[in-house]
Amino acid sequence: MRLINQTRNVVLAEDLFIARTLFTRAKGLLGRKVFLPNQAIILDPCNSVHTFFMRFPIDLLFVDKDYKVIQALPDFHSNRVSSIYWKSSRVIELPSGKLNLTNTQIKDQLQLLD
Repeated sequence: MRLINQTRNVVLAEDLFIARTLFTRAKGLLGRKVFLPNQAIILDPCNSVHTFFMRFPIDLLFVDKDYKVIQALPDFHSNRVSSIYWKSSRVIELPSGKLNLTNTQIKDQLQLLD
């Protein structure tokens, strides 16, 4: 499964994990030592995240039910809590630097492809 930014015509991730249960959403990236450049985690449903006990910064995309970007937070460091984005249905966690590399911004349209 791939995550595509249709607006920018660029691939954001080719190795996706969708966390849909309370346990998998709570665990997220906790315990991981690395987050590879082609990986992403989608927390579904989700409208706020924390990075307590994380070993590295990440990029965050808050998206609505149609995968339109509501908020983009690059380089979100450890031991922080994001704001709550009430219109967000999902949060996509990407390796730090991916948003700048792909120029992904608010209002971009994303798509999941098999």
